[in-house]
Parts: sequence; C-alpha cells; structure tokens
Amino acid sequence: MTPGKQAEEAIVGREQEAVDGKKEGEETRGFGMKSLLWHGGSVWDAWFSCASNQVAQVLLTLPYSFSQLGMLSGVILQVFYGFMGSWTAYLISVLYVEYRSRKEKEHVSFSNHVIQWFEVLDGLLGPYWKAAGLVFNCTFLLFGSVIQLIACASNIYYINDRFDKRTWTYIFGACCATTVFIPSFHNYRIWSFLGLGMTTYTAWYLTIAAAVHGQVEGATHSGPTKLVLYFTGATNILYTFGGHAVTVEIMHAMWKPQKFKSIYLFATIYVFTLTLPSAASVYWAFGDQLLTHSNAFSLLPRSGWRDAAVILMLIHQFITFGFACTPLYFVWEKVIGMHDTKSICLRAAARLPVVIPIWFLAIVFPFFGPINSAVGSLLVSFTVYIIPALAHMLTYWKPSARLNAVEKPPFFLPSWTAVYMVNAFVVVWVLVVGFGLGGWASITNFVNQIDTFGLFAKCYQCPKPQPLPAPAPHQL
Repeated sequence: MTPGKQAEEAIVGREQEAVDGKKEGEETRGFGMKSLLWHGGSVWDAWFSCASNQVAQVLLTLPYSFSQLGMLSGVILQVFYGFMGSWTAYLISVLYVEYRSRKEKEHVSFSNHVIQWFEVLDGLLGPYWKAAGLVFNCTFLLFGSVIQLIACASNIYYINDRFDKRTWTYIFGACCATTVFIPSFHNYRIWSFLGLGMTTYTAWYLTIAAAVHGQVEGATHSGPTKLVLYFTGATNILYTFGGHAVTVEIMHAMWKPQKFKSIYLFATIYVFTLTLPSAASVYWAFGDQLLTHSNAFSLLPRSGWRDAAVILMLIHQFITFGFACTPLYFVWEKVIGMHDTKSICLRAAARLPVVIPIWFLAIVFPFFGPINSAVGSLLVSFTVYIIPALAHMLTYWKPSARLNAVEKPPFFLPSWTAVYMVNAFVVVWVLVVGFGLGGWASITNFVNQIDTFGLFAKCYQCPKPQPLPAPAPHQL
C-alpha cells in the first residue's frame, strides 16, 4: 500500500474527529432539520464555502479596479490571479493532508481541536514558519473583517442616508459581533449556500443594470493613466482571489478533507461568471467616473432592484465577516485555553474581545477601495501566495520527503521539477509585482485618502450637501 493510500485511510478513519468531536460528527449523518441546516462537511459544503467567501464586497470594487487598469488588463489579471490563487490553494490542501497524515501516524487526536494554517507550518517546517504564518494570517483576517464592516456601512448608506457611514459602522459592528455564536466552519452550511445566492443576484444585477442604463454621456475609458493607479487596481484583484486564508479551517470541517484538492479551482471558475461580466459592464457604462467611486452601487440609479442587491449584499457581508473572524476566534480560544470548551455561550463570551479592535479600525480607516488594495499587497501576497509556495518547496526539498509524500505532483505537472518551477514563478512574481510595485502603489493611494478625508472620516466619499438657496430679497 502506498504512503498516500495509507494516509488517506487514516484520515478517513478519523474523519468524524475533524468536525468538533465524534458525537457531533455522528449527528451530521442524520436527516433532521438541524443536520440539514447546521452540520455541513461534504464536498458541496466546502465548494459553497470557498465560492461564497471568495467574492463578497470586493465584487463592488472590481469596476473601480477596471477604471484603474483598463478593460483588457482587468480581464487578463482576473483570470491570471484566479488560476494562481487556485494553485496555491491546492498547495495548502496538500500540506494540510501531509501534516494530518504525519500526526495520525503519531496517534494524535484532533477531537475538539481545529487545525489551522500556522499549526501546519509549525508541524512541517518549525516554529519560525509558525510565527510567520500566525502574524500574516491573523493580520490579514483582522483587516479582512474590518473591510466587511466598512463595506456594510458604505452599502446601507445608499438605501438610508439619514445616518452617516460612521454611525452605520457602529450599528453593523454590533450586528456582526453575533458571529461569536457560530462554533466553526462546520456550521456554515446554510449561510454559505445563501451567501453565494446573494452574491450571484448582486453580480447579475450589476451586469444587467449597467447594460440597461447604457453609457453615460461623454463616458471616457482612459485607463490606465498612472502607474500608481494601475498597480493599485492590480493588487485589488490579487486580493479578490486571495480568499483562501481560511482554506485549512474549511478543509478541517470536511468529513473527507483529502477530497478538497480541486474544490477551490471549481469555485474560482464559478466566481469568474460573476466578476468578469459585472466589472466589465459597469466599467463600460460609467468609465472614468469610477475613479472617484470605489463602490459600484454609488453610480447606479435608485430602484427596488438595487435596494434588494444592497440588502442581500449586507447579509452576505455579515456571513463573510464570520468567515474572516472565525479563525481569529480559534486562535484567541487557544491562547486563553477555551478552545476545547463545549459550551457555545462560554466560547461566545470569550470571543467578544476579538471584535472590539476590528470595530475600532473600521471607524479609523473607512476607505473602502484603497484598503482592499493595501491589504492585498502587504498581507495577501505573503499569506496566500508566497508562504504556501515556499512552504511546499521546503517541505519536499529532500528526496526522502518526495518519495514518501502523501500527495504526488498533479497529472498536469507530472514531475517535481515542474512543480518547483511553478512555485518559484509564483514567489518571484508576487514578491516583485504584488508586494513590491503593488505595495508602493497601494500605500501611496492609501496615504492620499488619509490626506484628503482624514482619519475617522465621518462619511467617506459621500455626496457633498447642496448649499441652501439664497433667501429672496423680500425675506431679508
């Protein structure tokens, strides 16, 4: 029996322990309403989680990115980074199965313990890699959660402007704090399904509404015009397809995590059907106006269809906030020794301190589009692309590691040399273009936003109030 087959049987033999304990795992096999809505661990659950998590509020900023990049570059970079992101998600899944199989041979039990990316790095490469994974992943997820709060406030403002965006951030911060009651990704079955449906509606609303609206009078499509804007837009797309910072947690929630390998690729292909038509259609209709409107909703006329899209996107952003925060909850639980506590209420109370800094940062930096690009260049570039590629190369550096690898090279890259070449390309490209040029452009743009609007901006990119009409002479 091959090492890969032995490892697969070991993982399948303990698959129930991958989902919050054996007792709960047995419940997932039932057919009750609770099982249907709450206990998910199938391949389809993982697909819905990946697709739903990959495209949320960033859908509204992609037309803004197209205005910075131009139509051709926008389409090419979406496809390029989509497949690159699918590759590194595959690498993460391979490293998870490798780590899991080694621990299974040591008779390590994962009952009531969720494996996370930094633990995989620790087990395969040592404590320094653990520290790097922990810092980059947690910081990315922290700001990913911040972005969801900013997006919630930005979107609801287009339905109800009686409150400014900062006030809406206060309100949605309290609402999103309720995600502390969702134990793990194993319990996101219904939310992932609904979230993807909501995003699908929003994407096709943007596409159709822009086409029906037609091009605005005098529309121009001059992008790209500046290197700063070009690489800012490019890193926003890098961020779009870098949603697999939670890949390990989603895999761990599966009944058979070894089946994850191609799930992210199929999720990405579906996401292309949402992002490409919507971004291209809105950019075609409004052109360079998008350079000062990072949220696509701000340019489309008010209608019942648009209000429905805003509301559905708000609900989905609540779900995505939970996706980004849940790994942070796990880390915090492990730090304070509460991770194996079975009481949902006790765990929820212990998680609340994680929400407070997220809430605060969303109020300090309410810059919807620019913060996506900054997070993409400085954090996603390492967390999602560089670290997984380097970790895979170093894990299988020795001939003995390659010989005993649980997962061999994929059929389309049949040799280890080819795999190493692809990984090296990913590292160099993202380090130079994503982190280097993208970091320079994103930080420059971000600083410009602070200089223009200031920290704690009350209503970022809100329409300026119209001046009151001058009183008639007889009223003086």
